[in-house]
Amino acid sequence: MNGRVLMVLRCEIRTPPMSEAARREAGLLLRRLQRGELLALPHSRPMPDIGPRCHELRVNDQNKTWRLIYRIDVDAIVVADLFEKKTRRTPRQVIANC
Repeated sequence: MNGRVLMVLRCEIRTPPMSEAARREAGLLLRRLQRGELLALPHSRPMPDIGPRCHELRVNDQNKTWRLIYRIDVDAIVVADLFEKKTRRTPRQVIANC
């Protein structure tokens, strides 16, 4: 196997609502994760409140900021949710869903 499988559970990474540039950036960052690269700020940060091995991927768009919540498993990158970041805090519903 050449990298990890990408699994998307609760969302679609598409244009719209993301711009094409933001969608492509998200795809490139996810590809880096699939290849085993560990991303850090400003692209990603750990989200231990959600669970072990969970992280938040940050993608800036033209006038929006997108967040992808993902988990790193041995054989997969699991994207649990995608949302538009509007406040400093992660919405409670997103945390509960993930």
